[in-house]
Amino acid sequence: MNFAGKVVLITGASSGIGAATAKHFAKLGGSLALAGRNKENLSKIAAECNAKDHIELTGELTNENDTKAILEKTIERFGRLDVLVNNAGIIETGSIETTTLEQYDRLMNINVRSIFHLTSLAVPHLIKTEGNVVNVSSVNGIRSFPGVLTYCVSKAAVDQFTRCTALELATKNVRVNCVNPGVTVTNLHKRGGMGEEQYKEFLKRTKDTHAMGRPGQPEEVANAIVFLASQHASFITGVSVPVDGGRHAMCPR
Repeated sequence: MNFAGKVVLITGASSGIGAATAKHFAKLGGSLALAGRNKENLSKIAAECNAKDHIELTGELTNENDTKAILEKTIERFGRLDVLVNNAGIIETGSIETTTLEQYDRLMNINVRSIFHLTSLAVPHLIKTEGNVVNVSSVNGIRSFPGVLTYCVSKAAVDQFTRCTALELATKNVRVNCVNPGVTVTNLHKRGGMGEEQYKEFLKRTKDTHAMGRPGQPEEVANAIVFLASQHASFITGVSVPVDGGRHAMCPR
């Protein structure tokens, strides 16, 4: 697996799955465009990647001008784009009785609209390189869970977006796939409002909620992302790959 000469744009690259993915691509020789909101964290991850060539891009993906700038600066720096990893996303709790329209719009804008916008901007460049897209969805896109209604809806939308664009771009040799992580040890849930003790209990419950009896690590999801982006997956498009320790296959008894 070799990404020498390939340009990879990763959103949400300053932490968690995005950071692990950046490090993996760097080890395989890829040139990196690292996008994130936290400049300090982004610079830290960039240093840890030790990539041969990289650019750090800060901005809000819900801001159309920022999104355009991220893509334009990537092309300006490298002259091409081979892989787009749409990783940035958030989670918040809420049911049909408690979720406000403001909260709904916030999650859908970050988790779905931003992916649609950046991908649409990237497609002409990916067609030129016969590149590919890997979206980061969730097991919540495959299975239904109470208390995180909008998050589940947003991730189901990412899965459908993946399949539709895969069909639309297949004849142009641009592949589109997604990964669906289960509970993964990142800051996602804490940023979504989960307290330290609550998070510890949440991770403990993976013994029962995940067939393999544990949460995943960001590097395990990154491995799947890099595989889908590589030539080893040259005949794979339109798939949602659960990286969830078997959670998607479980049913209550």
